[in-house]
Amino acid sequence: MVVQILNNCFLGIASAICILGGLSNRAQAQATQYPDHPIRIIVPNSAGGGTDAFARVIAQKLGEAWGQTVVVDNKPGAQGNLGTALGAKAGADGYTLTVAYTSAFAVSPFIYPDPGFDPLKDFTAVALGVTQPYLVVTQPQAKFNSLQELAAQARAKPDSMTYSSTSSQTELIGQLFMMLSQTRMTYVPYKSATTAVVDLARGEVDVMYASLPSAIPFVQAGKLKAIALTANKRVEALPEVKTAAESGFADFDASGWYGIVAPKGTPTDIVEKLNHQINLILAMPDVQKSLSAGGFEVAPMSVAEFDALIKRDYDRWGKVVKAAQQNQK
Repeated sequence: MVVQILNNCFLGIASAICILGGLSNRAQAQATQYPDHPIRIIVPNSAGGGTDAFARVIAQKLGEAWGQTVVVDNKPGAQGNLGTALGAKAGADGYTLTVAYTSAFAVSPFIYPDPGFDPLKDFTAVALGVTQPYLVVTQPQAKFNSLQELAAQARAKPDSMTYSSTSSQTELIGQLFMMLSQTRMTYVPYKSATTAVVDLARGEVDVMYASLPSAIPFVQAGKLKAIALTANKRVEALPEVKTAAESGFADFDASGWYGIVAPKGTPTDIVEKLNHQINLILAMPDVQKSLSAGGFEVAPMSVAEFDALIKRDYDRWGKVVKAAQQNQK
């Protein structure tokens, strides 16, 4: 009887080991075969903005490296919430990825009662791509040429001046500037970066907090005037533009980041394979040159480091949102 029980136990242990071994082998095989059909990268914004420019560089190079089609799928709407929510609900198999960025992952959850996703629970960090400050721009005919002059004009005309943006983070950056400068301006939201900068160039709004890729061509063409960078370090694409710190606003440091995430539950081996390949792409000289021209700073990270960054900014911007909401009461 005792012998039979022991034999059954050994058989049970052996079966469990076999099952675990089988699961491990299947996971390894899945990662080895990945990708065996096209990959989709959801961009939660319209074509022409910073997230779109970043996604297209990564998509092209991933496709070349793996011999698979990588499709960029623009899904704008609700300040990026629509596309991000679609990414959260996709299959956790590595074939639907989403461009994550500071606004959607660290600001929207505190502004919208239900953005349609939880950045900490619904996604797995894959790879950080780039960081970038934002650009404070206006039309060339504007009478102010610095943050100090902008603040002085806004104080002289409370609530009469307007500012625009295309995301909840850049809206919040405008709120942060008003807090730091003790001014009041009226916010004008836009869905498309292209439309926003065109209207700004026409003088329909006074100032905009814009992503560098969407604003740089207009600045270089003389259709927009750059006032300052929302950072403490100048960028190679616009070396003459002063930083916020150089403009007397050292606390106006509001850089953002773009990265790639996958639905929660995506196999770890596939996530690590993606991270490795994207980091190889970011090290390519032509990629670095292209991204630098758009005002980006390449910032490769491990999966764990990117995950920590998402959580850090989630906490940081959550506090800024709450402070801004208190000041508006």
